[in-house]
Amino acid sequence: MPQTSSPTASSSSSFHVRSAIIGVLAATAGLMSGLDIGVISGALDFVAKDFNASTLAQEWIVSAMMAGAAIGAITAGWLARATGRKWSLVLSGVIFILGSVGCACAWSVASMICGRALMGLAIGIAAFTSPLYLSEIASEKTRGAMISTYQLMITVGIFLAFMSDTLFSYHGQWRWMFGVIALPGVLFVAGVLFLPYSPRWLMMRGRRAEAHSVLSDLRPDSHDTEAEIQAIDTQLKQRQGGFALLRANKNFRRSIALGILLQVMQQFAGINVVMYYAPKIFALAGFVGTAQLWCTAIVGLVNVLATIAAVGLVDRWGRKPILYTGFTTMTLALGALAWLNHTGMETQAAKFLCVGLIMLFIVAHAMSAGPIMWVLCSEIQPIKGRDLGITISTLTNWVSNMVVGASFLSILNWLGGANTFTLMAALNALFLALTFWFVPETRGASLEQIEQNLMQGKRLRDIGQHTGQHA
Repeated sequence: MPQTSSPTASSSSSFHVRSAIIGVLAATAGLMSGLDIGVISGALDFVAKDFNASTLAQEWIVSAMMAGAAIGAITAGWLARATGRKWSLVLSGVIFILGSVGCACAWSVASMICGRALMGLAIGIAAFTSPLYLSEIASEKTRGAMISTYQLMITVGIFLAFMSDTLFSYHGQWRWMFGVIALPGVLFVAGVLFLPYSPRWLMMRGRRAEAHSVLSDLRPDSHDTEAEIQAIDTQLKQRQGGFALLRANKNFRRSIALGILLQVMQQFAGINVVMYYAPKIFALAGFVGTAQLWCTAIVGLVNVLATIAAVGLVDRWGRKPILYTGFTTMTLALGALAWLNHTGMETQAAKFLCVGLIMLFIVAHAMSAGPIMWVLCSEIQPIKGRDLGITISTLTNWVSNMVVGASFLSILNWLGGANTFTLMAALNALFLALTFWFVPETRGASLEQIEQNLMQGKRLRDIGQHTGQHA
């Protein structure tokens, strides 16, 4: 007789499918961020030509998005707490649509900067809310993969924007490059309307029965549901939260500092240098015209494939081993790229080696610092200070992003390609050491367990340890 799956196994499978669908819908917020990062890469030269924009104006067109995102990150904590994670995501989608249409209709550098800032505002809200929401609905066994899906969606958005830019570039239709990305924003808003509220947010609002109902739909075991409700209850009994907790508790200040460090490491590793200015970097290697954009599109595809691999590894291999591998590889790739820029790229072999090194760097970042920093930042903050903690780390991400975007062209013109890539390689070597000294391994630990270790004063690198595990 053919074997049939047991009711328990079938029920567990349906829970996993439901959780996965919810996770993917929420993570699609990353798609908007990726679309905005990717679209400017192909559109910038056309916009600069039409508006006669200087190098400084181009840097501000790029970095205006990050300035808006920084403002979005500041307001996102209050918004997510007051209206809920779900409605914060809806609002971010609506603002993104307005911003992309505004960029498509821009008539000057100033109006383009305003449209980019509006898109950034949306992305800042989404970048805070989506990983927070995902961390609060996921179990400890799937949390890393689910939050990494947010970064995966960013890479998908970048790739789609690169492809769209390449196709529209044949006729210089930069307005369509911006206008077409409003469509995914519409689909995102429609999808988010079907998401449940975060159970932790419901508990914070005193809506215990609703929180229990949501968790019952997400956890296959009723004992897991009850245990999680009790754990959240225990956390919420702490009186201090937000700024009060920041002033009174040094351990919360330590987790805030770690969140800031993680986001600085992610951005100064140099990924968005490649994403924003990929065609210009390929121009240094001797690629001209649409060949620059096709190379850039390949970068986007490699980015997606490597991030898919990271999603599969983060809950199996662990956070720190992935970061060690990533920063080591990025250091070596950037060092080799610096050497190649120094010796010259006149031969065809040297040009293809340059492309290969950039691809290697993209793979290393997409599998490590790209998704892992978002995972860690959503895990290390205590529940009473989570909104503030993630607000500060997300703000740091966008401020760092803005500094990189607003300065890279000037640094490249000042130092030259070889010295610029040498500087980037040195930073990645530093980040490898900082990972060893300060970054915890949180694989398999519950959010409540991480918080308990943090508040007991354990070293930051040890706060992911399981109960009974020795330092």
